[in-house]
Amino acid sequence: MSIQSKYRQRKLSSSARAKRKRFLLATLITCITAAMVFGAAHVVKLGSNRMADMRDRVTYNIKDMDKHIRAAGEDILAHEQHEKNETPVETLSMGQVDALVPAGKWSEISKLVLIPEGNFFMGTNAQNADPHDQPKHQRYLKAFYIDKYPVTNVQFAKFLADTNHRPPLDWVNGKIPDKKLLHPVTMVTWFDAKDYCGWRGKRLPTEAEWEKAARGYDDRRWPWGNNMDAEKLNTYYHVGSTTRVMSYSAGISPYGVFDLAGNVSEWTESDFAPYEGSTALADVFQPKVVMATSQKDKAMNVADLVPVEGVTYKVRRGGSWKSDPFSTSTYHRNFSLPHYASDFYGFRCVKDKT
Repeated sequence: MSIQSKYRQRKLSSSARAKRKRFLLATLITCITAAMVFGAAHVVKLGSNRMADMRDRVTYNIKDMDKHIRAAGEDILAHEQHEKNETPVETLSMGQVDALVPAGKWSEISKLVLIPEGNFFMGTNAQNADPHDQPKHQRYLKAFYIDKYPVTNVQFAKFLADTNHRPPLDWVNGKIPDKKLLHPVTMVTWFDAKDYCGWRGKRLPTEAEWEKAARGYDDRRWPWGNNMDAEKLNTYYHVGSTTRVMSYSAGISPYGVFDLAGNVSEWTESDFAPYEGSTALADVFQPKVVMATSQKDKAMNVADLVPVEGVTYKVRRGGSWKSDPFSTSTYHRNFSLPHYASDFYGFRCVKDKT
């Protein structure tokens, strides 16, 4: 410090020094506040840009969102009404269906994959898993064949042409939805799926067979491994609809089976029942239907879940294009009443190895 500076410091009174400190402190607070304000503005701008990006990525205009929201059970009610409608629908002939896709594509989507006999682990001991997915246990299965892909719309069309079976609800005037020939068929009940597999000389897989085909021999959480990878499956509205069954080759199972995670939630033959040693509440496995239990509830459109007897839930596996990604785990079990159908329910078939 120079002599001149020391002299100026001595000349400052106590009150002047206090005033200078207050000024410096106010200046510091102003600078910090300004930095926070501009920082917050920057974060808001980034957030706004992110929201704009998300709006650009959805499959429909945000202003039209109300037209796309489906209330819980809406598909189920619509399907029940569809089942009661006996108006004849003109379907394609077998020859017309054959001409819809090239012979090479027919050959590919009709392929079966051999799942060898042996033991595998089923279920999980993960603490954050649903109780009905627990406990982890070992199972032995004989060898069997499973469809390489979920059953597609065009394959189901051939079934309709040969059997005069009722078309799915979303086939307007009996026609396959536009550009979805090779997408999984949806809006099919467990009974529809069972009938189709029987027509093909096959059957629905048990949930144990389905899980082994998805999980393989090394106890993996997803068909490709133990880490979620959103690029390897169609889930959580990432696409906004079903996709072609051959789209996710990076997400195949150890045996080479496609779409065992995401796209459509697949019916199995199995009843929804607890595993041996399960700690899940018995109420979870009790079938229930939505029902208004009083005239007042009916007037107010209020309904409860009411237990029903004489029917069982059927297990669905694999999650779907609508699911939480973690619901696509190889061990995760979902379930529905067998006469329900929705725009994310699908299936595939298996065949015994003789």
